[in-house]
Amino acid sequence: MATIIGMWFALQADIAEAKELPAPPSPEVTRMEFDMKDQMIRNTIIDTQKDVQEIKKSLEKIEDKLYDR
Repeated sequence: MATIIGMWFALQADIAEAKELPAPPSPEVTRMEFDMKDQMIRNTIIDTQKDVQEIKKSLEKIEDKLYDR
């Protein structure tokens, strides 16, 4: 019982201390950083689209050979 009461008071002290600490600064995303990430995502999508098209062409060739088209 004494251990639980001691832990309770220690927890309350930690909470009180945390309330007094300054809040961390909010991360600010600059316009340049946003534009760069947006462009990177767009390029990745375009590259993936090109890869899918190449895979489709390869698959068609394999199917043609497999089924003697």
